[in-house]
Amino acid sequence: MSDFIQLHILTSHAPANLNRDDTGRPKTALMGGTNRLRISSQSQKRAWRTSDVFESALGEHLGVRTKSFGRDLYQVMKDGGADEKKAREWARQIAATFGKPKADKKQDNDEDLQIEQLAHILPAEREAAIALAKVCAERKAGPEEAELKLLTRDAHAVDVAMFGRMLADEPDFNVEAAVQVSHAFTVHRAEVEDDYFSAVDDLNPRGAGHIGERGYGAGLFYLYLCINRTLLEQNLHGDKALADKALSALLQAVTKVTPTGMQNSFASRAYAGYVMAEKGPQQPRSLSQAFIKPVQAWGDRSMLTAAIEALEAQQKNFDTVYGDCADDRCVMNAEAGAGSLKALTAFVQG
Repeated sequence: MSDFIQLHILTSHAPANLNRDDTGRPKTALMGGTNRLRISSQSQKRAWRTSDVFESALGEHLGVRTKSFGRDLYQVMKDGGADEKKAREWARQIAATFGKPKADKKQDNDEDLQIEQLAHILPAEREAAIALAKVCAERKAGPEEAELKLLTRDAHAVDVAMFGRMLADEPDFNVEAAVQVSHAFTVHRAEVEDDYFSAVDDLNPRGAGHIGERGYGAGLFYLYLCINRTLLEQNLHGDKALADKALSALLQAVTKVTPTGMQNSFASRAYAGYVMAEKGPQQPRSLSQAFIKPVQAWGDRSMLTAAIEALEAQQKNFDTVYGDCADDRCVMNAEAGAGSLKALTAFVQG
């Protein structure tokens, strides 16, 4: 039986465009018959795993997600004195371990050294591939078939253990994600607004040198994470200490790290205002139902206070109907100055 950790997070974002759609405007969703702003799970996960928080805590245990690894291999062999044509051929052979290479005729911008799909490469796999490239350059001969067996499951890559990976041509080396992340959405009705702006030419200050507009939105977002603690430890080959370290870094990231979209224009850096953590073997469930009816602030009651009340009421109602949906809970409330991130981390790790 799996042990689950569930996180329910409320974060207020000032005007921003953190996650854009295909037209460049903030992403939205229709929920409860009203329009909400939305931040995709993909955007959030990338922000977390590439953050300084993850790098400082887990640097040696982080993989790289890319389709351009062949370029690095090619450069390693070139630096090692390999013939340019041979280096390109051998780099493609090694890169093919991680996915289908693009056509060898597409050499503009080294496109032929790329694979078709993004692949999450484990640190041990990356080191082994670079070592093989150096060997090929030194002996002036390409990789042998046995040397191309670079994929491994015996690696402590925390980002892959958390968020999984899929290799279409090598399913034996796929990793099931131990952390599931929802799309964050505003707990209230929200609209995308337009910011009309102009820029002045410093050498010709009469009138506008440029005019334009960009979309933005603001709101209080609900985010839900479900962490399969049992699977996380399995993915890390039973390394409980590393799993605890990973959970600490994840909590730091989800409460402090914001997607990078248009941050130079809006500086919407936000810490979570409220977090409820739950633990237990019970079947996980989101508390998004609390916000089907949009939350409203009134009187002296803030939007965050109203959202917390709705969230906690929904949690208690689920417990009443289904029985206890968690064995234990821990709350951090920055608006009330209650709880702490340190205590929350200890609870999640315990």
